[in-house]
Amino acid sequence: MASRKEGSGAAGSGFGASKGKGKAAATGDSAVKQVQIDGLVVLKIIKHYQEEGQGNEVVQGVLLGLVVDDRLEITNCFPFPQHTEDDADFDEVQYQMEMMRSLRHVNIDHLHVGWYQSTYYGSFVTRALLDSQFSYQHAIEESVVLIYDPIKTAQGSLSLKAYRLTPKLMEVCKEKDFSPEALKKANICYENMFEEVPIVIKNSYLINVMLWELEKKSAVADRHELLSLASSNHLGKSLQLLMDRVDEMSQDIVKYNTYLRNVSKQQQQKHQYQQRRQQENSQRQSRGEPPLPEEDINKLFKPPQPPPRMESLLIAGQINTYCQNIKEFNAQNLGKLFMAQALQDYNN
Repeated sequence: MASRKEGSGAAGSGFGASKGKGKAAATGDSAVKQVQIDGLVVLKIIKHYQEEGQGNEVVQGVLLGLVVDDRLEITNCFPFPQHTEDDADFDEVQYQMEMMRSLRHVNIDHLHVGWYQSTYYGSFVTRALLDSQFSYQHAIEESVVLIYDPIKTAQGSLSLKAYRLTPKLMEVCKEKDFSPEALKKANICYENMFEEVPIVIKNSYLINVMLWELEKKSAVADRHELLSLASSNHLGKSLQLLMDRVDEMSQDIVKYNTYLRNVSKQQQQKHQYQQRRQQENSQRQSRGEPPLPEEDINKLFKPPQPPPRMESLLIAGQINTYCQNIKEFNAQNLGKLFMAQALQDYNN
């Protein structure tokens, strides 16, 4: 479901692409160095997952806003509706067009500036996300993808990150050449595939006052629940997903080693064939016969196709994401332990 939505969402970005680019041209073609999100947008994303996200079900939607200098301001969003494969008559592109047209009629920011997606234990580094974000950035240079992690958020800390494809990866995706030689020439590795853009959440002064009042009225016991260390299920699931990706990486390594062995074997066959031809031509020359005609050796020995390396890079990137999540998880638990001990000493 995720890949289908991402593909159609990217294709439907054309409605806001020209207007978004026009706005960017009016304010300067500077790179996006910061993403400013209205608090209402964050609440809409969280509400969307709570209403339609179940387990590892991914929810997605469109981000609307404008570009001001080197800052991308996200002021509104709307979700992709959930539907099954049986809904053949549903047109997601037409749905997005109608939604943005309706927002424009009521004087709400309607320029397409990216999309958002929820993630299941940090599992978002996929080929579907890469293809969708490439389509967005190719049409709207300043666009970003927001990744919302509901599991981390449920532990008491909002997890919302903005990502863009790096310029190197954009060039490789334009060429559509993911061979080992092309990726090596472009110096692409899992560490420089995506770039994270800092996020700032903006609220009005009245909302800040309301949040301050709610925090003062909240019970102390409720806030202390965030110090609970009962999170073995989260750690176990993260480790299981990490081991699954490591197994996939091992399979890709086996495929690549097989390719290298086949190339080496073919080189030996070519060398043996050339030696036989030289010996035969020498014998023919000694008998006064003309040499054998030249043949295209590449037609006789077709080189084996190298396995695409992009999937391996994505798996490596996902493994790195899982490792970072486990590291943050352990650091958070350690902080909770120290805080709980400090509160216990204070109460005593």
